[in-house]
Amino acid sequence: MGDSVPLQVPGLHFDDLNKIRVFEPESEQRTAELQDECKEYVSKVNDFRDICGDFLRLTHNLAVEVEKEKVKAIGYRNALRNLVKEKEAKRQQAEALIQEKRNQLERLRLQYVSLVKVESEQNEFVEQFLLQK
Repeated sequence: MGDSVPLQVPGLHFDDLNKIRVFEPESEQRTAELQDECKEYVSKVNDFRDICGDFLRLTHNLAVEVEKEKVKAIGYRNALRNLVKEKEAKRQQAEALIQEKRNQLERLRLQYVSLVKVESEQNEFVEQFLLQK
């Protein structure tokens, strides 16, 4: 048993350390490279997923802020409309008060004219009465 002949079994190979391997050394190296590439790909996919998650959270937060601002803007617009309506109502009230005061002024003017006429008539009557005495 001096010289041993390497055993040649199909599908079995010996590596540099004389360990039995099922794959050829080239296939084993390509498999290791493919495994490394797959790990790198999975890592990149996970990074992409994390970036997408961050982006979705950011856009959601932005959408919430936009909605808040939209509601505030609607509130301000409604408040402005109410302010305009109140201003118009006050203007109409002021116009009605002015018209009422004008009517009162005209009545008082007519009453004054009438009283001046009555005073004039009474003064004339008094003068005639005094002259007759």
